[in-house]
Amino acid sequence: NRETLYRNGVSMGNDLPDSTTPPRFYAWASRDANSAPLQRLQIIKGWIDGGELHEQVFDIACSDGLKPEANTHRCPDNGAAVDLTRCTFDEAKGAAQLYALWDDESFDPAEHAFYYLRVLENPSCRWSSWDALRNGWPLPDNTPPTLQERAWSSPIWYSPG
Repeated sequence: NRETLYRNGVSMGNDLPDSTTPPRFYAWASRDANSAPLQRLQIIKGWIDGGELHEQVFDIACSDGLKPEANTHRCPDNGAAVDLTRCTFDEAKGAAQLYALWDDESFDPAEHAFYYLRVLENPSCRWSSWDALRNGWPLPDNTPPTLQERAWSSPIWYSPG
């Protein structure tokens, strides 16, 4: 329950305790009511191995009842689209909230690591598309008409003892 998570968890910006047990993360994101629905929730893991920085992206929750693919750790495309003639998106695709429990199955207690959460919305019109629509101009040729807004947390750090 939520009280247990707050009492025993490590919040973003803090350090995990030195441990041989792989860390477990509970992640939760909520949609901004004035923005597109959420498409996927991710954990980005970074670690130092042999003096080199590595990063890996894990999709941990997908919208529309989809599941991350086992070999890629990525969500399949949910089919969300943007109507560029009105700069609207389909409210039926995506989610108001995404949450998941994730264990780091490749955890190495001897390696420094960091973890942060990222959430991606369904695609929406970028500002240049809105400007073109409002002014009756054609869409710019040199800029993609849509983008995928995202938000991310502060990292949680792990340092071996």
